[in-house]
Amino acid sequence: MPATTPTPANNLVITKERVKEWSACTSGYRWFLEQFPQGGQFVPVYRALRSAGRADDANWLVGKISPELDPVLRVAQIAQVVGADREWVAEQVQEVIKAADKDVATGNYGHAAATGDEGHAAATGNYGHAAATGDEGHAAATGNYGHAAATGNYGHAAATGYKGHAAATGNYGHAAATGYEGHAAATGEHAIAAALGMASKAMAGEKGAIVLAHFNDDGDLIHIRASKVGENGVAAGKWYLLDADGQFVECEE
Repeated sequence: MPATTPTPANNLVITKERVKEWSACTSGYRWFLEQFPQGGQFVPVYRALRSAGRADDANWLVGKISPELDPVLRVAQIAQVVGADREWVAEQVQEVIKAADKDVATGNYGHAAATGDEGHAAATGNYGHAAATGDEGHAAATGNYGHAAATGNYGHAAATGYKGHAAATGNYGHAAATGYEGHAAATGEHAIAAALGMASKAMAGEKGAIVLAHFNDDGDLIHIRASKVGENGVAAGKWYLLDADGQFVECEE
């Protein structure tokens, strides 16, 4: 067999050759050829997999490309797929609400829970609570003061309302809070917490990462920054906000 050309470091282009080199499953390989015959950038491919309901393949893709990226680029890319785009986060929340079906609470103070693997729970009213406890579960709270929690591995929690709280406690979990003074906490290993609203805070566990945004008083986005735990002064189990200079500042919850 002819020798394969090594993939350049920090290459974000996903090609059919690369997918084959990574030993993709037959179904996943065929899907990629149909959706991206000319190849595609990592983030669009990841999002397309998620939208197609191929969560396992999306997580597989992250696992394959991550070791080939330097730490800074890795965190920046992961930040994008977990919610650096606030509009995309909102879209994912709506998908959770649709998928939740009976596990959805629409009134104020409503509670919704999904306990099985790949379960979905959504609470759309103010002070609502949504919890997904199985692996790859999704929880979304869209009302003000809402709480969303995903406790299984690869779980996703999103809170989009004012002072909403999102928490993901499993390994490789994602927590995103996009509302004003939102809180995002991801305490499992390799988990990411993204707090993208004004005056928001984030906290991550060992081997995790945080993503924070800073807005001026007019609501203009000034800074968005990501960091792995252990870098840039970010410690595990501590809450941080992003100041006007784009620096991580430890704060109280």
